[in-house]
Amino acid sequence: MRKKTAVRIKDIAQMLNISVATVSRALRDTYDINPETRKKVLDLVSQLNYKPNVHASALASGNSKNIAVVIPFITNYYFSTVISGIQETAYENGFNLILLVTNDSAEREQNMVEDLAVTSLDGLLVSISSNSVMSDHFQSLIDEGVPVVFFDRVPKEIDSTKVLQDDFQGAFQATEHLIERGYKKIAHIAGNEHLVFTQNRLQGYIEALKKYSMPMREDWIIYSGFSQQCGEDDMEKLLAFTDRPDAVFAVNDRKAVGAIVAAKRNHLNVGKDIGIIGFTNDPMASIVDPSLSTIEEPAFDIGKQSCDLLIKHIRNKKMLPRQIILPGTLIVRDSTKR
Repeated sequence: MRKKTAVRIKDIAQMLNISVATVSRALRDTYDINPETRKKVLDLVSQLNYKPNVHASALASGNSKNIAVVIPFITNYYFSTVISGIQETAYENGFNLILLVTNDSAEREQNMVEDLAVTSLDGLLVSISSNSVMSDHFQSLIDEGVPVVFFDRVPKEIDSTKVLQDDFQGAFQATEHLIERGYKKIAHIAGNEHLVFTQNRLQGYIEALKKYSMPMREDWIIYSGFSQQCGEDDMEKLLAFTDRPDAVFAVNDRKAVGAIVAAKRNHLNVGKDIGIIGFTNDPMASIVDPSLSTIEEPAFDIGKQSCDLLIKHIRNKKMLPRQIILPGTLIVRDSTKR
């Protein structure tokens, strides 16, 4: 005898020709759900004898006082600072943290999140891995009513609360700074092109060039990873051109430091011959030679606000998603001084 397949929330949505999110809101009786739609959902749920996912319900119960934090790295300065902000807010509100480090692996991220079915949690704080192109594992939890807040690296396709720095404006400001310092051929060494913040920083760079009628060349935009080695490799590619750029905006400080190393290896005077600016204000930015100009990210505040919003979602299941964007600050150092 074949085992009967359990009805899922997706099945109910398909039967009623409505979205999964609408079904989820109807089951949670949020204030923005149409009463007629809610009645249709509840009638079908009763008819099909639908049972919510027990583990997901436990996750969303708001009673464990445990929050999971899913991050790509822990040794990275930016993420360790974010964690400090999260920890402070969690402690003030009596919540414990469970740290899940993906090592920037999309497969590990998915496995970790799916394994949360046996863990008692009230909600999740998430920064996705750089090669994460699928978000079904997070959407499934959200559909079951589990509070999830994304920060920094956020999925574009999921309707959930998100906290991030102003990547567009920071990149615009960094590129504008190079232009104001007299650099005329500005390249960009970018991150993984699938990430929202990579795309936003690219757009900020492009818009600054447009504003000042500066040349923008596709071959001067290089996508790769986020490590110092990636920065070195990207800079070597740029320096191999006959028509070299005279400045580089790097997607983060680690890549900018790699660019400095490669420039010096090619006997260039960083600042005078080629300007380099990063994004983060990692401690290494002030000790590398020459010191690195950068856009300082509000990492601690991102952690605090992310955790604060998650706790609000845990305590108020009817709270609607929102997006918080925090500004960065231009820090001028020697790498952009001619």
